[in-house]
Formats: sequence, structure tokens, C-alpha cells
Amino acid sequence: MKLLIIGLGGVTNGGKTTLAEKLKKMLPNCDIISQDDFFKPESEVETDERGFKLYDVLDALYMDEMVKSICNWMKSPASSGVVKELQNPCDNLKNTEDVYILIVEGFLLYSYEPLNKLWNRRYFLTLPYEECKRRRSTRVYQPPDTPGYFDGHVWPMYLKYKNELEENASSIVYLDGTKSQEELLSFVYSDIIQELKTLME
Repeated sequence: MKLLIIGLGGVTNGGKTTLAEKLKKMLPNCDIISQDDFFKPESEVETDERGFKLYDVLDALYMDEMVKSICNWMKSPASSGVVKELQNPCDNLKNTEDVYILIVEGFLLYSYEPLNKLWNRRYFLTLPYEECKRRRSTRVYQPPDTPGYFDGHVWPMYLKYKNELEENASSIVYLDGTKSQEELLSFVYSDIIQELKTLME
């Protein structure tokens, strides 16, 4: 049995979830774990002196639970209820029944050390400020964004983590989130297929 663990990280509203869902339909034995499922309840998230809830930091998440979920999947990926049949299976991949793929998607994947030894491939979606702010304004969050929250907390934290990655982390593939979903999907899918072929050799 071979495992392929793919990180799909990056900016808020960058298209991570959409891309992950589309890849899942195209790849053999593929599952998704989403970082958003590990947020602490609002009462446990710290508030800063401006009254902003600090959601865009690792302390707002049950990261140890997330690692545990990934490790549990790694122990028995076949029992995770993965759908075997592909909507459009890739002809260039034979004998993939022993390969299991996990896509982990989230905005803070590569800043948590215990996860960094797990990745086979790492992608990071980026967006320019204006586009990110525009997309964010169309989404409804629980709890809702307070006035000034994007500029006061969300965007500065994104820049902070992105800068840290660019300084410290290697082998991350940066993706332009302004490109069409089809273009992004085509690129990442081809890249993963190459990785799969290498894995199966």
C-alpha cells in the first residue's frame, strides 16, 4: 500500500476547498481533510485589544486533533469510506488500487512542525490584496467578520505566514489564485500524476 499526502494551503478565499473537491473526483482512492473542521469554539478563541477574535493563528485550532486525524487515516486509508470509482479515471495510471491519496486543505498548514514531515507535495494559493478582500466580503462567516477585521487581522496574518514560508520552507509550489479553476486544476492534477508515477515505480 502506498500513500500520497498532499497539502493545499494558502490565502483565505483562494480556492483551496474547490480545488480539493475537484481533485478528489479525478484521483484514485482520494480523501480530504479540511483544517476548517478543527477550529476551536468561539469562546476559546483569544480576542486582542481591538476586540478582534484571533482566528488566523494556530492557537485558534485543535492542531493536535488534526494531526491525529491524518495519522488515523494513514493507518487505515481503505476504511475511510473512499469512493473507488472515478468520474473520469486517468488512463495513464494503471494499478492504482494500492495507492491512497489524502488532500489536506487549509490556510495554516505549513507553520505547524508535526505536519511538515508528512507532505509528499505542498501547494500554496496566493491572491493579491484587492481580490482577496473582494472575495472575502462575499462570504458569510460564523461569527461574521467585524468591521476592519480583514485589514486588521486576516490580511496581516496571511502576509506574516507567507513571508515566513518564503524564508524558511522549500519545495512549496506557489499557485496564482486569480487563474481560472480549470487552469489551476489542470496544473495541480498533472503534477500529482507525476508524483504518483514516481511513487509507483
